[in-house]
Amino acid sequence: MAGVHAFDVLGDPVRRRILELLADGELTAGAIGATIQAEFAISQPAVSQHLKVLRDNGFTSVRPDGQRRLYSVDTAPLRDIDQWLGTFRRFWTPHLDALATELARGKRQRRTGEVQHD
Repeated sequence: MAGVHAFDVLGDPVRRRILELLADGELTAGAIGATIQAEFAISQPAVSQHLKVLRDNGFTSVRPDGQRRLYSVDTAPLRDIDQWLGTFRRFWTPHLDALATELARGKRQRRTGEVQHD
C-alpha cells in the first residue's frame, strides 16, 4: 500500500516537477524555487511548502552547504512506487513487446527490401 500514499504526494504537478529537476542532480533550494516560481507562478513560501512535503515524505533529502541547502532525490519511495506498479505491468508489457516486434520486423523488411502482402 506504500504506492498509494506516494501517489498522494506525487499527485501535485509542482512536486512532480521538483523531482524532475532533481533527477539530474543536487540543486539549491534557491535554484529550485526560481524555476518553479517561473513555471508555476507561485510564491517562494509555496515552493518551500512543496519542498517540505517531499522531504517529510522521504522523496528528497537535504544537506546544508554553508548558507545554502542542497536538495537531492531519495529513491526509496520511487522504488516503492515501481514495485507497486509491478503488479499491473502485465497489462501493458505484452503490448509493448508486440510493438517492439512489429517495429523490428518493419526495419528488417526495409533493410532487405521485402514487401509485405496481406
